[in-house]
Amino acid sequence: QVQLVESGGGLVQPGGSLRLSCAASGSTGGIGAVDWHRQPPGKQRELVATISSGGSTNYVDSVKGRFIISRDNAKNTVYLQMVSLKPEDTAVYYCNALVLFRGKYINSWGQGTQVTVPS
Repeated sequence: QVQLVESGGGLVQPGGSLRLSCAASGSTGGIGAVDWHRQPPGKQRELVATISSGGSTNYVDSVKGRFIISRDNAKNTVYLQMVSLKPEDTAVYYCNALVLFRGKYINSWGQGTQVTVPS
């Protein structure tokens, strides 16, 4: 069995920074493409950033230049570095990854981590 575990969320003042982590644990052979999503209070979940297994990245326009997604394949971990945070970045952040388990990639979600940027 495999799990995605997110960490790194918290309360940060506008203009501050946070680094979120998404780690695959359990009997996994690795992770493929990974997305970070977020769900602001009272709103739908939205895709924020993606990274392919080869390291190609994409971002939603609202975070370009402020967020960086990266990965450490040796640690089966993906990061989301967030700088210049704004109140509108307040949300629960989720990672979604293809996790290799028993020779197959399984689509998995983390439990979410709260990021709060007060106005």
